[in-house]
Amino acid sequence: MTFLDQARNRVRASGNPEQSRALESFEARGLPTTSDEVWRYAPLSTLSLDNYSVAAGPVPPSASTARELAGRASLVIRVHNGEVISVEGSPSGVEVTQRPAHFDERFAHDSFSQLALAMSPGVVEVVVAPGTVLEGPVLIDSTVSAGASFPLLRVVVGARSELSVVENLSGEAGALVVPLAEYVVEESATLRLGTYQDLAPDAWHVARTLATVGRDATVSQAVISLGAFYNRSRNDADLVAPGASNELRTTYLGRGHQVHDYRTRPFPGASRTTSVLLSKGAVAGESRSIYTGLIEIEKGAKKTDARQTNHNLLLSPHAHADSVPNLDIRENDVVCAHASSVGPLDELQRWYLESRGVPRSEAERLMIQGFLYEMVAALPGGVAAVIEQSLAKELVDVVSVR
Repeated sequence: MTFLDQARNRVRASGNPEQSRALESFEARGLPTTSDEVWRYAPLSTLSLDNYSVAAGPVPPSASTARELAGRASLVIRVHNGEVISVEGSPSGVEVTQRPAHFDERFAHDSFSQLALAMSPGVVEVVVAPGTVLEGPVLIDSTVSAGASFPLLRVVVGARSELSVVENLSGEAGALVVPLAEYVVEESATLRLGTYQDLAPDAWHVARTLATVGRDATVSQAVISLGAFYNRSRNDADLVAPGASNELRTTYLGRGHQVHDYRTRPFPGASRTTSVLLSKGAVAGESRSIYTGLIEIEKGAKKTDARQTNHNLLLSPHAHADSVPNLDIRENDVVCAHASSVGPLDELQRWYLESRGVPRSEAERLMIQGFLYEMVAALPGGVAAVIEQSLAKELVDVVSVR
């Protein structure tokens, strides 16, 4: 049975016309090709949906990182193959439900998003009541089995509320994971987000997020990716009212033949908005990174301040990094800037450490860890140390093969 046959059967069994519409949209478009500019760097020739069945199976044990994170959380939501398995904790002002997926015009031109809307078991929705301040983070511990999984998430932060969310994604080998997440942050609210992706080395991970930021509201988002053969993360933010603020930090560590493909697009559509994008990563072996950033400022978005920066470390002569920052400005009264860099480790810094008795491999590990530290430090409170420890273990393997 082909993948599309499985998809049609699943949608038919759901009885959800919205999912049927999404599947029809996907079938009409098909998978993208590298002739499409936004997919030109993706190894799409190696992807066949017919190699995957819809993921199923028993719930695997949580990864050690997730167990440590759970001890610091106010609320733990365990999700397997996109379906809520358990909710641990019941803080006041926070409601967790799973509702049916529906067609969304905002993603109508994105084949993978349409597939996710058609195939997901439902949207995990976290709604925070106005005026709620949660002390510890909400942990969404998402695991996947071999096969194709389509986790959907929607977080709504009510006016004047404060919330931290940590998403931990891990799973078995042989997975295709297509997450789609929406974050709605209402007036004067604050949302701090941290996503940690550590899938198996052969996985495909094609993620998309959209944040809608209201008047004087703030979204601080950190995305850290270590796993997957092909890791793609598109992170959009619509700043829809004056005073809205968006900060996005993306971090990756490439090994072997990995491809890390990041796309960012803030859309300041109102006056006095702020957007800061910072992407930093390191690529070793024959891995590759691609950063494509677009700051798109609408006419009338006066006094907007939007900046994007991408820095890359090349840890091998065979590693490669592409940096493509773009600006689309339709308003004169704005501040806008972009910058990028690609290069190896600083020889002088390494010599300094070695001259003080630090072994070469340890010096390199410390330099890479220091390069990435500000990205990890931006994670929601209480979790940075856990993620940094996990990252340090990965770096030991990276520098040992240099």
